[in-house]
Amino acid sequence: MDRWLVVGLGNPGPEYAGNRHNAGFMVLDELAARAGGRFKAHRSRAEVLEGRLAGAPAVLAKPLSFMNLSGGPVKALADFYKVDPARVVVVHDELDVPYGALRAKLGGGDNGHNGLKSITKSLATRDYLRVRFGIGRPPGRMDTAAYVLRDFATAERKDLAFLVDRAADVVESLVRVGLEATQNTFHAVDLKLSGPPR
Repeated sequence: MDRWLVVGLGNPGPEYAGNRHNAGFMVLDELAARAGGRFKAHRSRAEVLEGRLAGAPAVLAKPLSFMNLSGGPVKALADFYKVDPARVVVVHDELDVPYGALRAKLGGGDNGHNGLKSITKSLATRDYLRVRFGIGRPPGRMDTAAYVLRDFATAERKDLAFLVDRAADVVESLVRVGLEATQNTFHAVDLKLSGPPR
């Protein structure tokens, strides 16, 4: 059975751990907990966990290169484990999806996301799977770069664990039943959150 490579995007270091930009890392930590394993350093400049995901062989990875250089470690891992880009799943924060919504897609642009831009360049293709963790647009005139590098707001944090868990479900669904069935299941209803309407 062919292996999957699931990559969560974020910035390494405790000062970034709660940032919106680190949603991908949060989801990968949940998947690692489900797999009952621990991340270990890999020569590709990433932390990896080899195991099974939804019954299939998989490598979970968190690049340690900082967001805008994520492509190098992802390409190195794909080469090392001989994973075709079509079986690469990238979990990332997404400004163009509202908080509380999750989207799965194949290919497309990077919407200004530097992690995706780096991965697309390194893999020389846009045709890899993405799990888009909605963070919504910054309020007012807040700078986008400042917004993504801030921690989730207090109201958002009430639902964060639930959303991270749900995003991990999306990843497992992609592996188990593919993109179309996953979209049909998870795109049908955006989650009703406990916080104020957005």
